[in-house]
Amino acid sequence: MDMRKMLKQAQEMQSRLQQEVERLEVEGTAGGGMVSARMNGKKQLLSIAFKPGAVDPADLEMLQDLVVAAVNEAARKVDEALAERLGGMAGMLGLPGGL
Repeated sequence: MDMRKMLKQAQEMQSRLQQEVERLEVEGTAGGGMVSARMNGKKQLLSIAFKPGAVDPADLEMLQDLVVAAVNEAARKVDEALAERLGGMAGMLGLPGGL
């Protein structure tokens, strides 16, 4: 394959991946959905939501743990989504999917 053509394809795929990262939004939940966290592809926290009953003034430590768990799950989902997209693009270039 022509090296210039391959480089151009890689640049186009990088541009598409950047656009996908900017549009990506995921949600992580904890406590059976009592707490949810929305995050974008840049791992910026967009929102936190609590269902009624999630906030017990007598047990703020549990709420804090649920928030941390929901945010961590959202971050993991961003990583998974990006790895999936990057693996697919590497395959289009004929590169190993683990890159």
